[in-house]
Amino acid sequence: MTRQTLATAVDLVDAPLVHKGKVRELYDLGEHYLIVVTDRISAFDWVLEPPVPYKGIVLNKLSAFWFGQTSAIQPNHLIHTDVSRLGGVAKDPERLKDRIMVVRKARRIDIECVVRGHITGGGWRQYEKTQAVNGIPLPPGLRKNAKLPEPIFTPAAKNDTGHDEDIPFDEMARRIGAELAEELRERSLRLFDWAARYCEERGLILADSKFEFGLADGAIVLIDEIFTPDSSRFWAKDKWAPDIEIDSMDKEPVRTYLAGSGWDKNSKPDPLPVHVVEETTRRYLDLYERLTGGKLA
Repeated sequence: MTRQTLATAVDLVDAPLVHKGKVRELYDLGEHYLIVVTDRISAFDWVLEPPVPYKGIVLNKLSAFWFGQTSAIQPNHLIHTDVSRLGGVAKDPERLKDRIMVVRKARRIDIECVVRGHITGGGWRQYEKTQAVNGIPLPPGLRKNAKLPEPIFTPAAKNDTGHDEDIPFDEMARRIGAELAEELRERSLRLFDWAARYCEERGLILADSKFEFGLADGAIVLIDEIFTPDSSRFWAKDKWAPDIEIDSMDKEPVRTYLAGSGWDKNSKPDPLPVHVVEETTRRYLDLYERLTGGKLA
């Protein structure tokens, strides 16, 4: 049976709303934060309609899965995902089931830690112009989608509005300190290497990924989400080819539809067609099953 979509949890949570992002909502529980993952979907900096069934559930359960798998490599902020432990905070536990994460409070480090294992997307566009990505020189003659000799760390400065800003590592070190910058680079590369090998065993390519870190009681913790189709680019190994736009296992149907719809990207787009929403749901569920071996629908 299809779960009811969730566009917002504001009326379902008895706690102060601290922040409403494009997909996640953050509520203050006092000692901890409550993250609720909705089914909202965004593209080209617009939140679209309608919500995509199961999207928030996939994102939340995948992050919880990966946090568990990688906790020995990198501590994270997750405390639990059990809606029954929220008590009266959850006004409608059934609607919130599989969508919540109670986490430690951490001070966000305002750097997006991006690791690229293949040259594609924005990295490819940089390489075409400069033969480098974020100031890191790369071998000549690389083809689009090629696997890099080794993964590279290409940070971005986080902006609360608009796009994040690609910056060289030296700039990251200037902003947050050299020691912390080196530590985040090492931890990001270690996480990516572990997950890339995990994906390889399941017929998937982890092309690139981004991480967010925070400081809690003086320790570096992984926060937000990890290795989801919203934070990472996954390819099926049998779909890989050089010099093409590989159909990634995420909201690609939405981007493709919008790009061909004549939408000007400056005004609110029309609601997504049913077939686009259904195909997007299918992809999120398929990726979840391939990564975890579990079924959600």
